[in-house]
Amino acid sequence: MSTLNEYLLQKREASIARREKALNTPNLEPHRFGAKVRAKGRSGVREIRIRDFQIISDSPADFAGYDLGPSSPELQLGVLGSCITHITLIQAAERGVKLDSLEVEVTGQQHPLAGRPGYEDIPIYPHNIQYKLHIVSPEPAQTIAELHEAVEKVCPVLNLLANPQIIIGEVIHTSPEVKQEQEA
Repeated sequence: MSTLNEYLLQKREASIARREKALNTPNLEPHRFGAKVRAKGRSGVREIRIRDFQIISDSPADFAGYDLGPSSPELQLGVLGSCITHITLIQAAERGVKLDSLEVEVTGQQHPLAGRPGYEDIPIYPHNIQYKLHIVSPEPAQTIAELHEAVEKVCPVLNLLANPQIIIGEVIHTSPEVKQEQEA
């Protein structure tokens, strides 16, 4: 039976190889990545395409959805938990920290009336986000505290949410006639 600690050995080797490759690559450019999201007709379900993967996002029935997948705010909390988990694995592997188990629990809140008259002071976005990092490990408490500190320092999604960002949006408007011509 494979254990998390056996995986951490593989993770350590991969992390070292990746770092060495980056350090030895002249004129290293930032990694660009992206996602495309399309609203499906009749259901409004959001089809998220990332590389060769597809994720479905939907709303609960009480918000004109069919509950076919998690909502966008729920996905965001899941993405945060996934990133914290991954970065914890990387940091544990690089530091030689033994982990018997690892689980991240993320919670947040969003008020359904936020931003409406009488509720202007309530954020319209998910807020009061908290996470609990459950670690079972034979390591001393100080080692786990140092691991956690390193995770919070380098976790990209945690830092994306914790630090202000500039997001540039653009609308590309096409008439139905032009769209049909492009598809023909």
